[in-house]
Amino acid sequence: MIFTYLLLLIPLSLALHYFHAPPLLVFISAALAIIPLAEWIRRATEQVAEHAGSVIGGLLNVTFGNSAELILAIFVLSAGNTSVVKATITGSIIGNSLFGLGLAILVGSFGRAVQTFKRERAGLLSSLLLLSVIALMIPALFDYAERGMLRVENPSKLDEHLSLGVAVVLILVYAANLVYTLITHRDIFAGSEEEGKPIWSMKRSLLVLLGATAVVAIEAEMVSGALEETAGALHLTPFFLGIIVLPLVGNAAEYFSAVYFASQDRMGLVMNIAVGASIQMALLTAPLLVLLSYAFGHPMDLVFHNPLELIALAAVAFVVNSIAQDGETTWFEGLMLLAVYTLLALAFFFISP
Repeated sequence: MIFTYLLLLIPLSLALHYFHAPPLLVFISAALAIIPLAEWIRRATEQVAEHAGSVIGGLLNVTFGNSAELILAIFVLSAGNTSVVKATITGSIIGNSLFGLGLAILVGSFGRAVQTFKRERAGLLSSLLLLSVIALMIPALFDYAERGMLRVENPSKLDEHLSLGVAVVLILVYAANLVYTLITHRDIFAGSEEEGKPIWSMKRSLLVLLGATAVVAIEAEMVSGALEETAGALHLTPFFLGIIVLPLVGNAAEYFSAVYFASQDRMGLVMNIAVGASIQMALLTAPLLVLLSYAFGHPMDLVFHNPLELIALAAVAFVVNSIAQDGETTWFEGLMLLAVYTLLALAFFFISP
């Protein structure tokens, strides 16, 4: 119900934009309007999947799972803010796996000593996340080696070429993962729950899906246009907005879903939502943004120049792997995940521009 009321933010944000309100108000209203739109995209995708079957449904979830966040990043990228886009990639990965998963575990533990999930699926997710983190760290380590050890003055072209290669490999790995989980080993990773029946018609589902995606694009354009002014008005860096604020906005619907399913004691689904979203960002969304950056005339590599970002990515892979090993979660594990996210957010807040 709350997502229905939040849709009122759409006409409000449009009015503020067209009447030239302060950029801070436009940014806040447009960013918050993306939250209910992302939820409606998720609902419509689920309804289309119920009509189309599990395999097509899985592909649809891949296509539209991070659509709000991808669209938001595309508009920021088109404005030439590649550093903010890369910060958003890092922020999404740590936000989903630390904040989203931690909050879900904490809420789901109320009244329960332990919650369980299938270790097979969680093990695959943690392995994919580890591979993703390694792949995202390689361009930065390559850049460091070129500059520090080999004394190459300007390895930017080499960074771009390597990033393109990494992007292609990651997309291929993600495609192989789809084949593995949806086709060749479908029985192993299928959920124990029965598939539901569609509530909406196919026509209504597609109209909601396309309409919500189109409105997200409008709101994302306003967020991107007001980004720099908002950062100045709040005395924050665009980097902090990119690594903390924008990922929280883009993934808010997924956080709500993860918390809801955790309260229903469906931790396997929670792991799929939280960790799966991080993997989708690393294996699909980030590589797509690298490829799209050339179309916009603002080539983007995958070199994370801030060592703190690399530490954050490594921490996510380590923590998720440790939680996935035993197939169980407790409230204290959720608290630890939130603590790590809070510490990283504090560091990103105080870091020098």
